[in-house]
Amino acid sequence: MKRRVVVTGLGAITPIGNDVATFWDSIRNGRSGVAPITRFDASTFDVKIAAEVKNFNMEPYADKKDIRKMALFTQYAVASAVQAMQDAGLDETKIDKWRTGIMLGNGIGGYEVMEASFHKYAKDGVRRIMPLTIPMIINNEAAGNIAMRYGIRGPALTMVTACASATDAIGCSLDMVRDGRCDVCLTGGTEAAITGFAIGGFQILKALTSKFNDQPEKASRPFDRDRSGFIMGEGAAVLVVEELEHARRRGAKIYAELSGYGATCDAYHLTAPDPEAEGFAQAMKVALADAELKPEDVQYYNAHGTSTEINDPTETKSLKKAFGDHAYKMKVSSTKSMTGHCVGAAGAIEAIACILAIRDGFYPPTINLDNPDIEAGCDLDYVPNKGQEGVINAAASGSLGFGGHNGVVIFRRFQ
Repeated sequence: MKRRVVVTGLGAITPIGNDVATFWDSIRNGRSGVAPITRFDASTFDVKIAAEVKNFNMEPYADKKDIRKMALFTQYAVASAVQAMQDAGLDETKIDKWRTGIMLGNGIGGYEVMEASFHKYAKDGVRRIMPLTIPMIINNEAAGNIAMRYGIRGPALTMVTACASATDAIGCSLDMVRDGRCDVCLTGGTEAAITGFAIGGFQILKALTSKFNDQPEKASRPFDRDRSGFIMGEGAAVLVVEELEHARRRGAKIYAELSGYGATCDAYHLTAPDPEAEGFAQAMKVALADAELKPEDVQYYNAHGTSTEINDPTETKSLKKAFGDHAYKMKVSSTKSMTGHCVGAAGAIEAIACILAIRDGFYPPTINLDNPDIEAGCDLDYVPNKGQEGVINAAASGSLGFGGHNGVVIFRRFQ
């Protein structure tokens, strides 16, 4: 029999709240975290807005000397991990260090450190490169710093599948705990890529919207006919997942059961999803089978929903292929309408939205959905503009990443 895996702790640093309670209150009330960029001078950019984390203070989570050695994506991850461990009632004295693991997703790494060091190199030469540049920019340093914070000696791994990174990391943590490699795993994702180089690169790619600079809160509008590109977001989210009996023995509170994971690759295009939507539909089918659920057992799907011309109708088509007629009966929403697209952290932030949706019986809204793009096939129930109450026994969260990566995780009400 499969070992059952449950979620016992949550932590989050997001554009709409620097803890889980604030984040969820913002979701429930449809608050946008999109605003003018403050991290750099964007006056010469076409894109002048982003979903930045606001008023973040790292000092409660780490010593000042350690903070100086962390890029921003690592800081967000460590802060979220500390929140999640406290929420789960765990610390370094209450875990088996060899039976605890870490699986984090990250797409880009320490971009602000890389840019600063490259500017120094270009201006003044090799001797001016900051000494800790390499250990601060590489993707695995978030997991490494969390391991050092808690003395975790089990596997500490990093998943890099672009925008699907966090979802795939959560899925792999399910496998690690279910297969007996770990009893506890810290999992999720982190990203901090609101820099001139990153925004410029995505702008040149025509992936970001530049049409709502004067109305930032209206810019992210998944499934709406006026959508024109995604909004760069940032942040992190970490879940503590445990083997069920391990959680029971220590009297842990249980948010939900992590019950299914599916992953595929489109093998189609560097940046665009397969227009036939076969790959993502198959990932959903695999996740449903892994969770031992039928399509009609799922009441809510948290969409990748990036607010781009290509993603939204293609993702909708994939849901129809995976769920059949039930696609029209379940609720679908994109919380990216509020958080922006947090890239490697997105799947973890959205996983927390699913878990709390199950807990509270609340369907998060898709804000800014004023005119659904019916002509493009966006004709499902996307919970427009205002959240709704309702019993949720199972919720799925899906992510699609550049390179054709597709990941889906499924959470169930714990029984």
